[in-house]
Amino acid sequence: MLARFTDHPHSVGETYAEHAAAASGFGLTLIAAGLACLLHAAFPWLFEDFASRKVRALHARMTSRRAPLAWTGYVGDGLGV
Repeated sequence: MLARFTDHPHSVGETYAEHAAAASGFGLTLIAAGLACLLHAAFPWLFEDFASRKVRALHARMTSRRAPLAWTGYVGDGLGV
C-alpha cells in the first residue's frame, strides 16, 4: 500500500515530499490562472495574457523537472503528457 504513495514520484525522479510540493505549486498556479480566466471573461481588459503565460511557464517547469527516461524507466501515462 505504501508503494502507491512513492511509485509515481520515484518514476519522475522525486521523493514523495518533493513531488507533493511541486504538485501543490502547480495546482495553486492553475487555480490562480483559472480565476484570472473567469475575471477576464467578465472584464476582457483584465488578465489578457495571465493564464496563457502561467500555462507556458508550468509546461516549461514540468518538462525540465522530469527525470530522463533512461534513468527512471518511466514510459508515461499514455496521454502524451
